[in-house]
Amino acid sequence: MTGEVLLEIRNLVIEGRAGEEWSRILRGVNLTLHRGEVVGLIGESGAGKSTLGLAAMGFARDGCRISAGSIRFDGIDLRTASERVKRGLRGKRIAYVAQSAAASFNPSHKLIDQYAEAPVTHGVMSRAQAEKDAVALYERLRLPNPEEIGFRYPHQVSGGQLQRAMTAMAMACRPDLIIFDEPTTALDVTTQIEVLAAIRDAVRAFDTAAIYITHDLAVVAQMADRITILLRGEEVEENDTRAMLAAPRAAYTKTLWAVRRFQRADQPPPREAPLLSVRKVSASYGKKPVLHDVSFDLYPGRTLAVVGESGSGKSTVARVITGLLPPSAGEVMLEGASLPPDYRARTRDQLRQCQMIYQMADTALNPKLTLRQIIGRPAAMYLGLRGRALEARIRALLEMIELDPDSFIDRLPSELSGGQKQRIGIARALAAEPKVIICDEVTSALDQIVQEGILRLLDKLQSELGLAYMFITHDLATVRAIADDVVVMQHGRVVEQGTKPEVFTPPHQPYTELLLSSVPRMDPDWLTNLLAARAASD
Repeated sequence: MTGEVLLEIRNLVIEGRAGEEWSRILRGVNLTLHRGEVVGLIGESGAGKSTLGLAAMGFARDGCRISAGSIRFDGIDLRTASERVKRGLRGKRIAYVAQSAAASFNPSHKLIDQYAEAPVTHGVMSRAQAEKDAVALYERLRLPNPEEIGFRYPHQVSGGQLQRAMTAMAMACRPDLIIFDEPTTALDVTTQIEVLAAIRDAVRAFDTAAIYITHDLAVVAQMADRITILLRGEEVEENDTRAMLAAPRAAYTKTLWAVRRFQRADQPPPREAPLLSVRKVSASYGKKPVLHDVSFDLYPGRTLAVVGESGSGKSTVARVITGLLPPSAGEVMLEGASLPPDYRARTRDQLRQCQMIYQMADTALNPKLTLRQIIGRPAAMYLGLRGRALEARIRALLEMIELDPDSFIDRLPSELSGGQKQRIGIARALAAEPKVIICDEVTSALDQIVQEGILRLLDKLQSELGLAYMFITHDLATVRAIADDVVVMQHGRVVEQGTKPEVFTPPHQPYTELLLSSVPRMDPDWLTNLLAARAASD
């Protein structure tokens, strides 16, 4: 890069407290970022990616400390700078875009109010100017109805729209540097295309430097000029994006390139009766119809993947199945018997038979309860276990999810990694001894190495226990890895279904073809070429 150096991190050491001891999270990491340059940070969970990204703002999380090294932003040493100086930079010259927009916005304030806060507080513009500027940025980031969308609350827009609104908020003061921390991880492939294109265009238009943190190599290939690989707090490899994609040098980098090795063997079509059937189900949120005549079957010991973009109705079907949203028409049948549409009318045994594992383990686990309490509650409620029998069941479940009971049973969720939290979500679902488990985007927030471990664990449990999985996902690589049968949904309707080979073998339905073509590839020109091809076809 020929641009001026904007950020220079040298020999950075950050430590985290574990009881009375301090252990190193980052171990002498270096990073150089030029004006207008995008550097991608890649690594598995616990590698130190987010810790390094936050350090670029002169910030360390609670329980962590910057113990050595230097962080110089445009000549300012952020390690020694006062809090007043750092507060003056954050939001104005350095901005941060978090992974979960839904968890980062204040739910009680409209988007426009949250957009205007930073530029008004920093004296960059007046409230009226901020509102006008918000509309311009919403339009640049391809948000629908840019003049109106800012006056909605966060819950009134989709995940992809909220992620773009957060990017707009980060750009409100036209910062020199933005840290993007996994901004598209939880988005479906078609929405991800829109967000990536919008972020890339905005970064280029304002000549903004960026640190792009992700575990998805195909995504970072579209965004970064250079890539840095981290492992356990140390830099493994750094190179130009094209050079690293073409010829990674380090053995660890090569394992990242080939991480998706797991593939469930194709199963023959089912011969037995369905375990769970959704029959001509329609449903609404208030007066708004969201599901239209949806039908499919789930068979014992098989995995049914339900795929589609945000708003297609995937999670709404799960709400109908579990009785959280009574349908306006149709029925759900378990082992040939119709389930009451409202969960409050179902027997305890009917409730027990169908359990869920949620997308965001961070918000799905009560932070104040120990793992013993989290796993033990459904075992006590559904199976009536008490005392030694309950303790034995909790320990057995921890062993089933490959966590040592003695080490983990009395931990809180905050003491676990993302992958470990998701394993606890699996154990909690298993505690009720269900026949059906609905997995709602359970790997979307995890890095590729941890994803593979979770998929292997789910496959092993299915083989041992004969479970039926309904796997809601937008990740077609996950579908290829674990599914036996596939349902494709769009706008609340089933547009295609069948066994995995049937659905994935051409010719495809047009919407299925759109999904398959939207899966990023490890080619730096892929996004550019895809957008050009779609523009030409329009």
